[in-house]
Amino acid sequence: MNNSLLHRTLATNAGHGALALRVPVGIIFAAHGAQKLFGWFGGYGLEGTGQFCDSVGLNPGYLMALLAGAAEFFGGLALVFGLLVRPAAAALAFAMLIAVFAVHWSKGFFAAAGGYEYALALFAASVSLLVSGAGRWSVDAALGSTARGATRPTATPASQR
Repeated sequence: MNNSLLHRTLATNAGHGALALRVPVGIIFAAHGAQKLFGWFGGYGLEGTGQFCDSVGLNPGYLMALLAGAAEFFGGLALVFGLLVRPAAAALAFAMLIAVFAVHWSKGFFAAAGGYEYALALFAASVSLLVSGAGRWSVDAALGSTARGATRPTATPASQR
C-alpha cells in the first residue's frame, strides 16, 4: 500500500473530542448492525431484514441487508476502537444516505413517525468523523504517528543546517 495513502487514511485533525462522538455513535451503529446480521437486540436478522429491504425496493433484499448490516456492525466497531475511522465513516455515511432516501424520506422528518431525523443525525456524525478523522485517542492516531515516523527523517542532516 502506498505510504502516502496510508498516512492520509490514518491522519486526524481532531483532538480528544472525537472520542466523545466516535464511541457512542459506534455503539449505536454496531448494535443496529447486529440487529440486521444476527437478530440480536430484537432485530430480524438477515432473513427478516432482507424481506424488509425487498419491500422498500432495495433488491436483492438479502444482499442489501448483508451490506447494510456489515457496514453498520463492522463500521461501528471500527469507530469504537478508532481503527480505520475514515473508511468506516464513509461507508456509514453512504448507508445512512440510503436509509434517509429509501426508507425514511416519505415519512417526513420526525423519527417518531418513522421519518429521517435519526438517520440524518447519524449521517452528520459519520461525515464529521470522515472529515476530522478518529482523534488523538485512537488506534489510527497511534498507527498514523508510526507511519509518519517511517517516512520522515527524525533529524535534519548537517548539510541542510
